Amino acid sequence: MAKDDVMIEVKDVSMRFNLGIEKGFSLKQGFIDIFNKKVREDRKEQKQRNDFWALSHLDFSVEKGEVVGLIGSNGAGKSTLLKIVAGVMKPTQGKINTYGNICPMIELGAGFDSQLTARENIYLNGAVMGYSKEFIDSKFDEIVEFSELKDFLDVPVQNFSSGMVARLAFSIATVVDPEILIVDEILSVGDLAFQTKSEEKMMQMINGGTTVLYVSHSLDSIKKLCDKVVWIEHGLMKKIGGKELCDEYFEYMKNK
Repeated sequence: MAKDDVMIEVKDVSMRFNLGIEKGFSLKQGFIDIFNKKVREDRKEQKQRNDFWALSHLDFSVEKGEVVGLIGSNGAGKSTLLKIVAGVMKPTQGKINTYGNICPMIELGAGFDSQLTARENIYLNGAVMGYSKEFIDSKFDEIVEFSELKDFLDVPVQNFSSGMVARLAFSIATVVDPEILIVDEILSVGDLAFQTKSEEKMMQMINGGTTVLYVSHSLDSIKKLCDKVVWIEHGLMKKIGGKELCDEYFEYMKNK
């Protein structure tokens, strides 16, 4: 365990993407570039112009049992940060330290094979998340019951609605109680009844001591679930504080 029960450390994290489309490389062009200083400088300058910093020097920590909400405009960098914390992406600069097993609920269903049935995808997705076949066998009925997809187990996922895919993915992801939960807008999937059930499941995890990093555009959801709020705009840490930041953010967006 980390000192002072810190579960997530975001230490001076920056993330750069290059938005340019590189021309095809050839040995001839490479040879010419070696002897042409101006071409090399032009390429470097073009690359720098195409650089986009999705995150810049973010620095904060999340303690054991805390539920931290990330707020900010579309494109602020919230989902990028979640992917870095989850280990899906590596930051350009800085470091992320996590202390505990992580369950990332990001882009639910992204790991499914659309040609396979729901039954087959339960085992496939479970394996991707590190669950053994024996473990999935023991939890299979629980997953199916929660997803409410018993009548569709042998139907290829390509025939599912987006809501059905999300229900199945959520049911697999939450079959264990992780130490760290990474959540990106999943409470808005499915119908109203399933949204309510998903929120209840989340609350069970939170009450059980799970540490949560949560992105949502629903300020009501952030206020209801979160202890601390991190406000990110244009990749920069704008403010960090309590739930009152939601009201400040609302006024900011209203006057934007």
